[in-house]
Amino acid sequence: MHFGFTSTTLRQIKDIEEIVGIAVDSGAECIEWGGDIHVEDIETAKHAKELCDKADIRICSYGSYYCVGSNDLSEWKKICKIANAMNARTVRVWLGKADSEKTSEADYKKLVEDVKSMCDVAAKYGLDVCPECHGNTFNNNTDAFLKIRKDVGFDNFTTYFQSLYRRLKYDLDRIERTAEYIGCVHVSYFEQFREQFPKLNPKYMDKLLEKLAECGYDGDVLVEFTFFSYHHGIPSAMKKELEMLRKKAGELK
Repeated sequence: MHFGFTSTTLRQIKDIEEIVGIAVDSGAECIEWGGDIHVEDIETAKHAKELCDKADIRICSYGSYYCVGSNDLSEWKKICKIANAMNARTVRVWLGKADSEKTSEADYKKLVEDVKSMCDVAAKYGLDVCPECHGNTFNNNTDAFLKIRKDVGFDNFTTYFQSLYRRLKYDLDRIERTAEYIGCVHVSYFEQFREQFPKLNPKYMDKLLEKLAECGYDGDVLVEFTFFSYHHGIPSAMKKELEMLRKKAGELK
């Protein structure tokens, strides 16, 4: 597995050179650049790539905030061009605006058709379309993703994995059943802090990493929303989180 972070974790830092510096100091192997603040156009994308290339840090993904169902192919093509300019492999998207249980059949069909169009465009740039694993989207549970994955029928339609926390059985099952489709993993330490998670089950993250390794996942694991980085602007927290993850992963070998 390869460890890095999302640039949105350092949302309060606008200077992308500073963020690359933090990546170097923390030993990050990769960055997911966010499209909401840090990389909004092709010129900035090229600059980010230049900085990352010099620092020997891979740009693994582009965190767009494109919502599937928008049916705005011109906007989507722009996003793909930005991701391509950074040599990213994956574009993160939101899969609709409602949980799968609240999505009507008509709206579901619109999602499927939009994803097909998006995957067709993305394939021309060598990109995967990868929805956030999140509530208030159609990708809110395992069965929903497997259903839409089958109906879309494009190999470059993958998924993020992100723990729901406090639901270990669900998380392990999700990893096992979607392992071959996981394009990226988000680790949200902010959520763990908010729920006093380490105190409740300090071995939870170990079990997730163990399951990912067991299922053959050797992709990117990105820290998202480190509590102190996000709220207090302390980038040193990132180094601690990445060191902890690397240590946990190393113990699995």
